[in-house]
Amino acid sequence: MTATDSAQRVFRPAELGTLVVVAWSGKHPDDDTDMPFLLAYPLGDGTAGHEGATEAALALLADTKLPVGGTLLDGTQTSTLPLTLLVEAGSAALTMPPNLNAQCEVPPEWFAAAKQRGYAYFIFATRPWPQAVPGQEITEEALAAFVGDTEMLTSSAHVLLPVRSLR
Repeated sequence: MTATDSAQRVFRPAELGTLVVVAWSGKHPDDDTDMPFLLAYPLGDGTAGHEGATEAALALLADTKLPVGGTLLDGTQTSTLPLTLLVEAGSAALTMPPNLNAQCEVPPEWFAAAKQRGYAYFIFATRPWPQAVPGQEITEEALAAFVGDTEMLTSSAHVLLPVRSLR
């Protein structure tokens, strides 16, 4: 089997399937204040299953020029970031080209941390997480296990994403 070159991948939304976004906050080890985290992940329920969802996520990230592999992109230092985060009235709305939108409710402590910092730490996981379906609670242990998995982290895009709000 040969590896697919990222330049040859084509993003197919039907293969990505359901994209879920969850928010949480936690103490940042560098400054001991809350960091707002935002995680986007496919469920793996697309037309090509788990492998197809991973390939579609990788194609989407390649198209938007978001680095995969644990390298942190500081979106607060660029004006050409291909995604936006709008936070308003207890929810976060994420927009990525091509016309990909997702939103989630955010807890008050996440909102306060995002307002204080002016950005959120965004992780776009290419690995599906079918156990974390919308409408069902994600336990702290399950979230820590998924987010703490080295393979998941190194196959994801990591971005400090500026927080915008309606004026």
